[in-house]
Amino acid sequence: MVVLARQRVLRANDCAASLGILEGMAAATVRALAGSEPLQLLARDQEAEQHCLQQLCCWAYGITPTLYPWRGDCLQLEVGGCLALFRSLENLLQTVHCGIQLRGYRVEAGLAPTPKAAWLLSFGTQELAAGGADGWQEQLNSLPLTLLDDFPREVAALRRAGLQRLGDILALPESALGRRCGKPLVHWLRQMLGRETDLQPDYHPPAHFSDQHWFGYEVKTTAELLPAVQQLLQALCGFLRQAQLQAEEIEWQLIAVDRQVQCLQVRSSSRHSDWENWYQLTRLQLDRLQLRTGIEGLALECRQLLTGRSASIDLFSPHNQREPMQALLDRLRNRLGLQAILTIGCRDEHLPELALHVGSEAAAALPAGQPCARRPFWLLPEPQPIHREQGQLHWQGLLQLVGGPERIEDNWWQEPVSRDYYIARGSRGQYYWLFHDRLRRQWYIHGLFA
Repeated sequence: MVVLARQRVLRANDCAASLGILEGMAAATVRALAGSEPLQLLARDQEAEQHCLQQLCCWAYGITPTLYPWRGDCLQLEVGGCLALFRSLENLLQTVHCGIQLRGYRVEAGLAPTPKAAWLLSFGTQELAAGGADGWQEQLNSLPLTLLDDFPREVAALRRAGLQRLGDILALPESALGRRCGKPLVHWLRQMLGRETDLQPDYHPPAHFSDQHWFGYEVKTTAELLPAVQQLLQALCGFLRQAQLQAEEIEWQLIAVDRQVQCLQVRSSSRHSDWENWYQLTRLQLDRLQLRTGIEGLALECRQLLTGRSASIDLFSPHNQREPMQALLDRLRNRLGLQAILTIGCRDEHLPELALHVGSEAAAALPAGQPCARRPFWLLPEPQPIHREQGQLHWQGLLQLVGGPERIEDNWWQEPVSRDYYIARGSRGQYYWLFHDRLRRQWYIHGLFA
């Protein structure tokens, strides 16, 4: 496998390198060297590279808040300010190594007190370790001048003068080097050595989260997706916690081998950044999913990032509480479907038959401090007329008024309503909610108390 840029070899994998294919070769030479061997030529996709770099920025934001992409193919992390969080440089570097390996990347890394020096040291042969923070200037001295590719003419002139290593020009007086190569190169070197500030715009979290995982093989069962699901959710929730954000809905995209995309939406009734909760809800969705074809990649999208809200925790027994009601509702919705679970609530309406809400979405909260009279929860589908004899009300027996009236007048702009509501007790001890229609001069029963 060979990656081409402008019909020249940019990168080649180990199998291609074993055939003698080197970086910079022309595409025709590559085909000639490959002969009858299976060969795959890929055009460089810089847009995909930038997308991967942005995903790495989201991941690295959980390590340090000071980071930025650089030169289009590099990610600079300032780790000096977060050493206390990781307790040591060794722990921090181990976290970086593990995160990179889990994502399937192979990187070249450098460690130094300045960004440009760390970038140059990433081309060295030394292993990135805590000990690499010492002796970084000596390591810089051994690097070739050709790494300063921002100054090709100046480097060519220096090499013609017999200067081959970075240490050769660092030993020269700055005034003499400036007269020969110009101030931009001297300024660049001073920033590399930390003698001048090197300010770069910090990374800002995006308005939405996007991450991907490519398996490298064909996945045929949903159980094989779960490790990647866990990894992506941990990346999402780590990013949410660092940015003090939360989410109510996420979307999974299952990318098939034929590049067809199957979408899977997972919703939660409350915003949070708990990856274990999202993992359980995702598993419920995957248990009901039938894969149409083999899966090659898995993408996680969270398009709406919401301001975080801290949940109240019981001070005395935070770990012994029962499962919250919202978590139970989320599990039922994701297992049975959104329409299978209905919520019951109240609307801010005067007429009782319009005030009851039943639906898949919760009704808007009532204004705080609103007075509420004693009313039954269950209403009849339609108010039923009440028989009246000799001034007494009868409905399955004699009724006796024990509370009221509560007057409700509404809907004057369409069909006026004027009612006086009472609480009545039946002959068997049952309590009813009835009203007198002042416009029709008729009594009706509207609800039953438990």
